[in-house]
Amino acid sequence: MQNPFKPMHVSATHEDFVGNNGIGRYLLLPGSDGRAKGIAEGFENLEVRHHPRGHNVYLGTLNHKGQKLDVASVSSGMGCPSMEIILHELFNLGARRFLRVGTAGSLQPQQVKLGDLVNVQASVRDENTTTHYAPLSVPAVASIEVILSVLKAAEKLKLTDVIHTGVVHCKSSFYAREFSAGPQASENDAFLALLTECDVLASEMETAALFIQSQIYNHQLMQQGTGPAFRVLSGAILGILAIPPDLFITKEEEKATTEKLLQLAFESIKSLAEIDFSSASGIKNQAFRQYAGVS
Repeated sequence: MQNPFKPMHVSATHEDFVGNNGIGRYLLLPGSDGRAKGIAEGFENLEVRHHPRGHNVYLGTLNHKGQKLDVASVSSGMGCPSMEIILHELFNLGARRFLRVGTAGSLQPQQVKLGDLVNVQASVRDENTTTHYAPLSVPAVASIEVILSVLKAAEKLKLTDVIHTGVVHCKSSFYAREFSAGPQASENDAFLALLTECDVLASEMETAALFIQSQIYNHQLMQQGTGPAFRVLSGAILGILAIPPDLFITKEEEKATTEKLLQLAFESIKSLAEIDFSSASGIKNQAFRQYAGVS
């Protein structure tokens, strides 16, 4: 039966997101269309679905051990409201694997330095978009398969000295919450200081929506009887470009950080595909169990 869903913010169809033995395309979600286009420069067999709102869909493949992985990149836009819209449309077009590829400001300057990378484990829900889906008592958590895939990829790329795995802060306001703009500057500064004491690694603006929606979509699929290989998995990797309020990365350092980030994103997709294809071919969780270090 033809999928009846009609997206309003991306120019794509359900057929654009099939592939990978029924799992569907792996989606890389940066904040900007410029970065989505930059990611797509690493694809083979590139096709572009343009949209006037700038959420262009870049379709292509990655070569992994002689096998073509179906992938795509598309801008989520800035903030959870935009992520909510794009993710909803991508999911309803058939996407099931999501990796946010973004940037953040460090909240642990002695540990998480400029140019480092963060493998997001969970997100502080300091925004309002996801409260329309779930109460704040529900945590926003990345998929363990993606977290482990990123760690394996970082090990392969020899990036273990610059990658940090942990919790990040997801906010609604950029300038007020993180850069002390407006009349509530003292309250915002105190809140970020509290997060620092709680070992929150960095601050960004999209992961809460990504994780909460993915958790809900995954439950919906499981209720429909979908097998474990085809549930929703999501995660995020972030490059550290600032230590608020006044320390920023140089243009040269930003370029180098972006290159590391994209290398890690591609390798993480390949690592996740190994888990996915092993599960889909009937080797029940063997690759995942190996990654997790259990027998």
